[in-house]
Parts: sequence; C-alpha cells; structure tokens
Amino acid sequence: MSVNDTIQSNNSTWNRKVYHRLKVALSLGLRRQVFLAVSDNLHLRNQVAARLHSTLAYPVGQVLYQPTDGHESSTPAYPRLVTLRLNLSDPNPIDHINQWLANYPPPIIGATKDTAGTPLPTPIFQIVGVEQLTKEPVAIQRLFLQYLRLTDEYFSSLESSGCLESSLLLWVSRPWLSAIQQSVPQFWRWRTGVFVFAGEPTPTTQKQGYPERSSSSRNSDVENAQSMELELKGDAVDDVVESPQSQPVQESAELLKTGTKLAKSPVIASVASLSHINQELTELILGNMKINSGEDPEDHQEPQKLLLEIEQLHSQKASAKVLAAAYHNLGNLYRLRIEQGKSSLENLMVAILAYQEAIACDDNSPQLPDILNDLGTLYWMLYRAPNNSANGEAYIQQGIEFYHLALKLISPTEKSETYARVQNNLGTAYGDLARFVQPLENWQQAVLAYSEALRYRRADLEPLKYAACQNNLGTAYWHLAQYSQPVGHLKQAIASYSEALVHYNPQQEPLKYGMIQNNLGTAYWNLAQYEEEPLKNLQLAIDVYKEALKYRTPANVPSACAATQNNLGTAYWHLANLSQTPKDSKANLLQLSIAAYNEAIALAKALRGTPLSFDLFAAHNNLGLAHFKLATDHANPDHQEAISQHLEAALNNHLQALNGFRQQPEGYQTTFAYLVKTIRAFHAELGIQGQNMALSQVPGDLLPEILPKL
Repeated sequence: MSVNDTIQSNNSTWNRKVYHRLKVALSLGLRRQVFLAVSDNLHLRNQVAARLHSTLAYPVGQVLYQPTDGHESSTPAYPRLVTLRLNLSDPNPIDHINQWLANYPPPIIGATKDTAGTPLPTPIFQIVGVEQLTKEPVAIQRLFLQYLRLTDEYFSSLESSGCLESSLLLWVSRPWLSAIQQSVPQFWRWRTGVFVFAGEPTPTTQKQGYPERSSSSRNSDVENAQSMELELKGDAVDDVVESPQSQPVQESAELLKTGTKLAKSPVIASVASLSHINQELTELILGNMKINSGEDPEDHQEPQKLLLEIEQLHSQKASAKVLAAAYHNLGNLYRLRIEQGKSSLENLMVAILAYQEAIACDDNSPQLPDILNDLGTLYWMLYRAPNNSANGEAYIQQGIEFYHLALKLISPTEKSETYARVQNNLGTAYGDLARFVQPLENWQQAVLAYSEALRYRRADLEPLKYAACQNNLGTAYWHLAQYSQPVGHLKQAIASYSEALVHYNPQQEPLKYGMIQNNLGTAYWNLAQYEEEPLKNLQLAIDVYKEALKYRTPANVPSACAATQNNLGTAYWHLANLSQTPKDSKANLLQLSIAAYNEAIALAKALRGTPLSFDLFAAHNNLGLAHFKLATDHANPDHQEAISQHLEAALNNHLQALNGFRQQPEGYQTTFAYLVKTIRAFHAELGIQGQNMALSQVPGDLLPEILPKL
C-alpha cells in the first residue's frame, strides 16, 4: 500500500473509504504489520480510533455466533485490539506494548489434562497521543524518534518479540508523519500501509476526548446492566448427610433508570441504506426485526425512527454531544426492552453497541458513569443468557472492568447513590466470577465491594437497598467461610443477615423476608458444624427456617418452600444426632426430620422438572438415613411392625437416590454403601425373612454386587 496523499473534495466520502480500508487491513490479523494512520483533526481521530476499538476489540460475531472453524481469535474479555496512549515522559511504544502484554498475557484455551492448550493471538495495538509530543521539549521529541529507530532490531530479529506477533497501528499528525519519514528511515521502511484522513487541523487549545487507557492498564470496551437473584447449591458437609440448600441467596445488581423517553411516531423513510452508522449495529437491528416480524409494529417503528435520526445527524455533521445523545437514546430503548424481559442476545448486543457509540462520540458526558455501569451489567447478562455459559468467565470479567471504569469517574461523596449502586453490582460480579476462578480471592473482593457500598448507602434513606446489600454481604461472607476462617466469617454472615432483616417488613416484603431468614438459618446450621455451640446454633437454625416457611409457602413459592423444608429436615437430623441432645428427644426430632424431607420431596416432584436449588437425590438419601436411624436405635420403643416400615422406607429412598446418582460416581458409591447397610439391618432386626423381603425389592442388576457384601 502507498500513502493516500490525494484528498477528494468530499471529505466524508473519502474518510469512509479510508476507514474501511484500514479496518479490513487490521481485520486480516497478520503478523508484524505496521500501519500509520494520519489525521490532523483530533476529533476525527478520536471518532475513528473509537470506532475501530468498538468494532474490533470484542467482535459482536463472537458473542452471537460460534466460530465455524472451531478456532477463536479472542474472547469477550481478551481483546483483539488494544488502545494505548503514548507516555510522554517515556515515549517508547514498544515498551508500552510489552508492559501491557506482561500484565495481560494471551490466555490459554483448549487446555485439558492431556493437552497444553494454545494461547490466543496477540492483540493489535493502536497507539494514540503522538501529536502531544509537539508540546514537549525537543529532547523528548528526539527520544521518541530514537525509540522508533530501535524498533528496527525487533523487526530484523528472526525471533520476534511478543509485541510484534500481531499488528501495530500508530496514529500521527502530518508533521509527525514527515518527521518519521525523514528522520527514522529504519522504521519507515517497515511500514505496511499509510492511511491519511482528511480534515482541518485541530486548534492546539482544543481538549482531547477519547477515553484511551494508559499502557499500564488493561483495555476494555464499555457496556450495560440488568438484575440477578441467585439460588445457589450446597456442598456435602460430611459423609453422612449432605448440606441443606446451603448457599444463600444474593439479591440483584441494579439497572439504572436514567435516559430520555422516546417519542412515538410512524416511520417515514426506509432504513435499508444507512451509510454513516456502524454496519454491525444496523444489521443487528434490521435482522432482529425480520426474526420478530410478528410483533407489534410499534416495536419496530421506534428503532427505525432512531436509526433514521442518527443517520440524519451524521449527514448534517451534528456535534459529538448531539450524536452521543441519539446513540444513548437507542441504547436506552433496547435497555428498556431488556428490563421488560426481552433479553435476547441480539437485544443485549444492540444496547452494548449503541452505548459504545455514545461514548465514542462524547466521552465527557455526565452520563458516562451510568453508561459504564449499565454496560458492565449488560455483559453480566450475556453470562446469564441461555446457552451462553461457555463464555461466562469472560463476560463477567468484562463486566467487572466496566464497573471499575465507572468507579474511577464517580465521586462517592458527591454521587453516593450511584457509587453505592456500582459497588453493589461489582460485588455481585465478583461473586459470580468466584464460580470460575480463584474463589477465595474473588469472594474477598466481593466482601470489599459490598462493604464499600454500605458506607454510602443509608438505611434511613434507602432501607430496602441497604437491606439487599447487607444480604449480599452476608452471602459473600458465607462463601468466604467455605475457604478460610469459617467461624469468624460465618459470624459476620449472621450479623449481616440479621441487620438486613431489621429493614424488611414481612408483610410488605414477604418473599425477601423469607429468603433472608432461610439464609440466616443456613449460616447458623453451618456454624454448628464447627462445634460452636452446636446445640444452640442448630436450634437457632430450626427456628429461623420455621419462620421462613411462614412466607415461603407451597402456594406462593413452591421451589423455595421445598428448599427450606429440605434445610429444615437436615437441621433436625443433625440435632437428633448430637450427643448433647436428650435421648427422649431424639426420636421426635427424627420424625420431624422425616416430615420435612417428605414435604420437600413431594413439592419437588409436583414441580415436574422445574430447576431446584437443592439436590433431590441427596434429599432421598438423607430421608432414608433418618428412617434407618429410627429403625435401628434400640433406645426407641418401636414395635417390630414400625421397625419394618422404617427399614422399608429407608430401602426405598436409598434405591431412588441410587438411581439418580448413576452418573455421579461418588454419590453412587456412598448411597450404595447405605443400601447394603440397610439390607443388613433387615436381617439383624427381622431375621432371614426380613432380608429376603428386602432383596425382593432390589433391582436384579444390583444383586450380583450386593449379595457378596451381605
């Protein structure tokens, strides 16, 4: 390619062609490519650089569509393009790139036990800020040129530096292009292409506006928000009874309620050819209209109207602020649809791209922190989207980066409500990230974020938000207790849950009140496992579970009711087996445990396939253990008929659990051992006739494995 010095009279048409050529050149993903982009107009430079970043850093297609060749070139959290601002105190582009790569090396994908996996490709790097060297001393300007001379060593080496495994795009003004061409021929000869954009030079007093990151920070796009509530699964506590639905429930990240209302009016023109708007954004909107052609026509009129308005604003060369507002309105429209439950991948990506365009046009907008928060939650929603969990870790990491970007722009004293909202969302994102990597570290980060949010969330002004954040903090402490300092962290969880309950009125918020009572019971139950006054803490757990069941009823929330009944059954079982429990109370506690487990199982089966927050087969196994305990505890004055009934119930429940655990070797082996133990009890309590009765109920395929163990 050669320098495109000939500028046409129609600058807009010319610049679109140059942009397209540059985008195609960068999209090829070739190694050791050096591109120079030339623009004397900083506003134009900022727009083009932002557009390249928006389009290439995290390609929309990789979120919406799986790669056809089975190989990915990036993940949504590891960019294909990184934007770095030149450090004017030490203007060494190669060093900036190497520093970024040292902090964020390409992640390894496809790793298994047998294969090492392969790293993702090195990103393209675009360097901006060279024009600012004109304001620096001559010595600094010469230092920059000297650094470019030294790059000859990298390009000449057969063993390429990691920074040159991809492409480099250097943005310069015309004077600096001339200086490089004349003073650094060594660098100039390595150029792959030069792309000159037309536009009047920017006055030196104009403030720059593109939100680049420094070379020491990770690059990230900007995206939006939605809500979440988590029913979490529990882990086995010991080898006898699995824990209740032991992971407490978090409340949601908050979607901002900002944005301009959209006027409704009929479409007055075609939207088939919109030359100024990001093509991916246009195709997503139009394609979605075709897919949902049967919807209310008004649902299609508003996005078409906004697209036409944005196209007209571009044609009229409207100010960046006006364009940003138009893109912001488009993002708000789709965010509203997402809030209404229409959270398809296409709608999420339209909102993301629209907000990105708004920021690219005006990165000084007072709405920027809110948009960044919303973008963070939109990426969190991508993780939550159906059939999209494979990229969950990457989406959550991207959301976390946006939350951090938002927090850098928010004064906690001046905008305490917004600051607390973003910190709460950040805590929720870290909690989700803990499911994928570094659980201890990420739950610690979640605790810090929730605690920071509570510093600026006043209970007297926002009691429900304050209570929700306290609940989230309690859940973070509960998870943290699974990895370190269990007693201390569980006590902190109990304190947070108790504080949350103070601000929930059970008549006005019955479901949330019941949810937090359930969480509190789980924390007490867990604390009892560490011999911290087990009798007292198990009784407290039972009391709050029973309180929760006043509001988590089979009629209102059957799945939540089933989970709490399962928890209650486990708490009764453990209390019955404590050495401190009076002997005359044990049988009654076991009967109460059986009743709670039966209620949980009956509700679960009535739900017919609805996802549960506890393990149904573990509940069957635990129910079998309670019946077995009643049958074999000779301190209980049960007659032989009652013993036979309890053993039959134990056998039946262990068989149901065993059938469910066929794909879970550990659970299967544990339950199989209980099954054998139960059949032996038939013989011990009821003789050979009882054993034969038990064996007659066992599936034939299990007998060859069971008989040698009797």
